[in-house]
Amino acid sequence: MDWILMVKALILGVVEGLTEFLPVSSTGHLIVAGSLLNFTDAQSKTFDVVIQFGAILAICWEYRAKIASVVTGLPTRPDARRFTINVIIATIPAVVLGLLLEKHIKAVLFSPVPVSVALIVGGIIILWAEARQRDRNAAPRVLSVDDLTPSDALKVGLAQCLALIPGTSRSGATIIGGMLFGLERRVATEFSFFLAIPIIFGATLYEMAKYWKTLSVNDFGLFAIGLVAAFISAFVCIRWLLRYVASHDFSAFAWYRIGFGLLILIVGYSGGLSWAD
Repeated sequence: MDWILMVKALILGVVEGLTEFLPVSSTGHLIVAGSLLNFTDAQSKTFDVVIQFGAILAICWEYRAKIASVVTGLPTRPDARRFTINVIIATIPAVVLGLLLEKHIKAVLFSPVPVSVALIVGGIIILWAEARQRDRNAAPRVLSVDDLTPSDALKVGLAQCLALIPGTSRSGATIIGGMLFGLERRVATEFSFFLAIPIIFGATLYEMAKYWKTLSVNDFGLFAIGLVAAFISAFVCIRWLLRYVASHDFSAFAWYRIGFGLLILIVGYSGGLSWAD
């Protein structure tokens, strides 16, 4: 195997793992990283899907006890059924809109200006949401993921639909949306993690079905490196983020988004960024 490709796979896996669950847009980071590494061919599309799956496996591992408890408790425990129903309710809006609008979104919004605008606007919304939280100085209404109502789940699910716009960030939309709807910061973060499981797992299967012809046995090692790198870096990021939200807000991520959005806009129009479809 080409060692240069191995290094590229490692770097991209780490980028995916570190950005998938932070409110900074993993899509934008993978575009920039892939362009800088000259990894933007048809193979890269399948690779991006594989490393995304690695990131979601990190969530499953971190919350393996909760997931097992919910699955085994479905026949007998109302709280397990309520949690499952809430995840389903919150997942449906993005799935429906994604299937209906996928081609239109990629054709119209997958370019430097929309992605940059989404990053910058998202950063401004985070700053506004955090300022609103401080001004209101009110205690959150929902203090555990098990306390969410179907109405809460639907609201977060509708917020998740904003992530269909490239550059918005699925985690950013669900976490900030959840906070605005009364979820405690850690609860919004954890529920965002749980929502990632069906959304990303489903998207992985869907994209793999589209790009399976580009798969080759010779690429197995390359994809394995990226998947493991994404898994490890995502696991580390998840643990860090849960500690971070216990004593910090998301303002730092907002300013980062604004700066990153401006960078994409400048570099994209200077010809230094290969914008793959």
